[in-house]
Amino acid sequence: MRTVGEVVRLSTGHLLEHGVPTPRLDAELLIGHALGLSRVDLYVHHDRPLGAAELAACRELLRRRAAREPIAYILGEWGFRGLRLEVDRRVLVPRPETELLAGRCLELLAGRESPRVLDVGTGSGAIAVSLAAELPGSRVTACDLSPAALELAGHNARRHGVELELVVSDLLAAFGDRRFDLIVSNPPYVAEAELARLQPEVAEFEPALATVAGPDGDELLLRLAATAGAQLEPGGWMVMECGIGQPPAVAEALAAANFEQVRTWPDLARIERFVEGRR
Repeated sequence: MRTVGEVVRLSTGHLLEHGVPTPRLDAELLIGHALGLSRVDLYVHHDRPLGAAELAACRELLRRRAAREPIAYILGEWGFRGLRLEVDRRVLVPRPETELLAGRCLELLAGRESPRVLDVGTGSGAIAVSLAAELPGSRVTACDLSPAALELAGHNARRHGVELELVVSDLLAAFGDRRFDLIVSNPPYVAEAELARLQPEVAEFEPALATVAGPDGDELLLRLAATAGAQLEPGGWMVMECGIGQPPAVAEALAAANFEQVRTWPDLARIERFVEGRR
């Protein structure tokens, strides 16, 4: 009969053989999830033998991860700025880099009363929910081309007790003459030819609608840069997350659209990732 510690060790090796980038961490998270134990508890109870039903539950989760299904989909939730967000194959898994994007929005909106915020391509609602939770009095609108993604974003908003206006929209098309104090977007920015070269977690499991943006990958970013000014109040901000190598062209597009204080800034790996500008 296998013990908890043995299952963690063997599972780590199994995931390593299947190319999982963080095999030990993932094994701990999945086994803990199957057994209802925290990662610390796995080591406190490392010598506890597992029954047949417990082993079967662990094996099923590990099978899915070995097939490179994102661990967030298997667990059914993922963390973002201290929130636990439900995620599934309707949306991208929130990334740590995007937490920087949300944090920058908070800095730009500091001191504004009841700011109106638009999150374009909200997906799971990670940015929109976190801003609504951290900006009391804000009025946050979340839009997405996918009604299924908006359904999940609404669930996450309710889960955390915040209100979002949810709008089905192709970028800014649904907003007419409405104006916002800040527009934020982490849109699809992968080129069509690049998708097949990405990790299986992205290429095979995450929704292509939320990942791929045409032959060059920057099509949606450039459309936003060219059109966002019409949806911003004077002094309002546009903030975007981009793919590697894309920020200079996006910054140039913002400047051409008469944005001021345009700049790019890096992610956690010191790669230029974000672009912002003021109307």
